[in-house]
Amino acid sequence: MVAQSKISQVFSYQNWVHAVSGAAGGCIAMSTFYPLDTVRSRLQLEESGEVRSTKRVIKEIVLNEGFYSLYRGLGPVLQSLCISNFVYFYTFHALKLVTSNGARGQQSALKDLLLGSIAGIINVFTTTPFWVVNTRLRMRNVAGTSDEVNKHYTNLLQGLKYVAKTEGLSGLWSGTIPSLMLVSNPALQFMMYELLKRNLQIFTGGEMGSLSYFVIGAIAKAFATVLTYPLQLVQTKQRHRTNDTTNTPSTSEQAGKQQKTPSMLELMVSILQHQGIGGLFRGLEAKILQTVLTAALMFMAYEKIAGIVKLLLKRSA
Repeated sequence: MVAQSKISQVFSYQNWVHAVSGAAGGCIAMSTFYPLDTVRSRLQLEESGEVRSTKRVIKEIVLNEGFYSLYRGLGPVLQSLCISNFVYFYTFHALKLVTSNGARGQQSALKDLLLGSIAGIINVFTTTPFWVVNTRLRMRNVAGTSDEVNKHYTNLLQGLKYVAKTEGLSGLWSGTIPSLMLVSNPALQFMMYELLKRNLQIFTGGEMGSLSYFVIGAIAKAFATVLTYPLQLVQTKQRHRTNDTTNTPSTSEQAGKQQKTPSMLELMVSILQHQGIGGLFRGLEAKILQTVLTAALMFMAYEKIAGIVKLLLKRSA
């Protein structure tokens, strides 16, 4: 009976509501602030040179590549984000429901951190291939991008097939180690969000408006982003690397051979040697703007959508 009860909690309609609301909220937020994510990605992939501001990069992209370039790769990103958020929100709330035994008072910051970490690990192994391809898709037709990327990465499905064919499973799950370490990012974010939300509900008597969700979502994401940014930078660089060798001096000697993907530690050491400590935080301004605003809008939309769906289900019951 206990086992059946736990299984029913895992497949509870409440988890589906949270998952769908999280996926929808994430897509709404990403669509709104996607140009900032484009800037963040460009800055993170720069190897050297002066650190440019977000405003300057946006201006250069619009003038040199057109306004549309700010939204290059949005479709595949939304597809991947929808899957990723669905998996994470479903897993997190299912674990919460299974471990709470119906008692809200049992929730704590430490418990939220643990559940968020487990949900993040499941999410990483499920969705990493989508993000590997996305990182390459959004750099198509950008100056300095290899012909391989421009030719073979036209959409998400084709990109997945090409990586699987040329790089194998290791290519599809490139950057998994940093991703597993970055499980701490959403875990810290959800821990802080749930902590702020619980305390604010106590303070306000349970009443919270859209602005409250927006603010605590922003605080939670800023907290998590600053603590984990160097790992995010390395992860982006690992995912962007391909087996293309057309830009190397010894192309004829390397034909047919695969370049070894540098490890997380090797990339960090290389960045420190060539760019200094500031290199590990290149693009942080754009990342803070993008993730904080996106997460804040996502949580606000998520709470509102979940609230509306639950109300409609209650009325129809």
